[in-house]
Amino acid sequence: MSMDQYTDRHHPDYIPGTFNIYASFPGDKAERWSRLKKDSCGVLLTPQPSDSPNDPLNWSVWRKYVHFGLMSFITAFTAATSNNASAAQDSLNELYGITFAAMNTGAGVLFLCIGWGTLVFAPLSSLYGRKITYMICIGFGLLGAIWFASTSNTNDAIWSQALVGVSEACAEAQVQLSLSDIFFQHQLGSVLTVYILCTSIGTFLGPLIAGYISSLTNFRWVGWVGAIVSGGLLLAFLFFCEETYFDRKAYITPLTWTDSSILRRNSSSSSMLTVNANINEDKASGGGKDSDEEHCRLERTSLLDGAAEDPKPYHRRIALITKASNLKGWGFKQYLKYIGINMRMFLFPPVWLSGLFWGIQDVFLSFYLTTEEDYYPEQPWNFSNYQVALMNVPTLVGAVVGCMYAGVISDYFVLWMARRNGGIMEAEYRLYFSAPTAFLGTLGLLLFGIGTEQQLSLSVVYGGLVLIGFSWGCSGDIAMSFLMDCYPEMVLEGMVCTSVINNTLSCIFTFFCSPFIEAVGTQNSYIFLAVVNFSVTLLAWPMLVYGKKVRKLTTKWYNQSIDLRDGV
Repeated sequence: MSMDQYTDRHHPDYIPGTFNIYASFPGDKAERWSRLKKDSCGVLLTPQPSDSPNDPLNWSVWRKYVHFGLMSFITAFTAATSNNASAAQDSLNELYGITFAAMNTGAGVLFLCIGWGTLVFAPLSSLYGRKITYMICIGFGLLGAIWFASTSNTNDAIWSQALVGVSEACAEAQVQLSLSDIFFQHQLGSVLTVYILCTSIGTFLGPLIAGYISSLTNFRWVGWVGAIVSGGLLLAFLFFCEETYFDRKAYITPLTWTDSSILRRNSSSSSMLTVNANINEDKASGGGKDSDEEHCRLERTSLLDGAAEDPKPYHRRIALITKASNLKGWGFKQYLKYIGINMRMFLFPPVWLSGLFWGIQDVFLSFYLTTEEDYYPEQPWNFSNYQVALMNVPTLVGAVVGCMYAGVISDYFVLWMARRNGGIMEAEYRLYFSAPTAFLGTLGLLLFGIGTEQQLSLSVVYGGLVLIGFSWGCSGDIAMSFLMDCYPEMVLEGMVCTSVINNTLSCIFTFFCSPFIEAVGTQNSYIFLAVVNFSVTLLAWPMLVYGKKVRKLTTKWYNQSIDLRDGV
């Protein structure tokens, strides 16, 4: 066994998504790899950080927490603003005759702008740094909120939602990329727990808060409050959001700093080393095992010695634009090439599994929010608009539990499985946690749908919503962490395609859900949704069995995609 097969993606035995997180090697290899950095529990850090004080992986805890806090807030806020238009629909209908169908169209446009906006903005992060995308999206959110607050006709109601949708595009893929910039691979499950939790808080509490604002004042203040918060968020990101783009390939890391690879220190610059960039291990001709003899091909490549770097001054850390090391001119041609590279990720089966896992939860969201708004203000419940909004609370409670289960607990489970597997972690370990979603999410849909149709006790209905929320939080966490583990160097590209799949499904079913419920009835609709949930969730099990083979088959595509991206 060689460490290269887990760290060098051009090694013949390399498989993306397979990590050695408890490295242990005999003899000379032990000395060679003893320099690899580990945490206090002995977990091998992936990716291996450089020694640069400007490497986001080396940031102090408080700097990471500030950045994490900003990412969490923008995730929750954009999710809230994308779901608060329902609080104004009654007023818009009464005052301006804007139909509920038009508002529904606005929701569909919003979903399209979220998904495809993610694709449009993704190349900016690779060319001009992460921060500029956040600033642009917050700006669109500010304009969308002002437009919504000034709504007086159908066009306003629809197209203001387009701008609001564009604003959430940054939270669909950009946030995950930023989080992967500052946290290590084995920490991502817990980190994504907070991300999904913030999405849940915004999604389920956004309509509640908007309804409260609307009832205290009028519907226009839903937009004005969003505009005020967007303005404050714009200032917060301007002065406190640090850039996390860092070209780690240009720096010496413990993977390149080995006795066999260091040739000499460049005498002309204390910040450069000339290293052997390629260490190839031949396999024994008959046994298929790594040869003990290592053959070094001496290709002189200058890498930066991060330890010799000074920390960036504050004004550079918060710069609006940080040019990529490979940026050519204005980057227009590179931008178009990056779009094509992002689209290549649709060839990867784990992307579709992730997109379907997350996408069907948004489809279910459209159904049960529609059911709540259409049925519960009527007999026998006679709920007020605010009481209808309160129905999101049990869903949020379930989502919190689901996030903790699939995020924090799964991190411990993955480490435990890796220890049992000789220190080797596989991306599919997280899919074990999908089993409760298949059963509890299905049960929740049945309880809510049948409970609504048969007018059962509210405890049955709320119990169903708790289980639906659990499925929401659990599925989202599993979808994100599994895909990020599968293709760790293509996080942005994978999240972009997941967002396109997810939000395109949401857009389609936004128009489909009301006619479908009217045609087949509430109870039958939720029986159908329960079957869909069970069937889609069970797709995790073939991936659990054959996932590593799938990743192995896509290794060539994965490497080509990275080489294309980095060579643009």
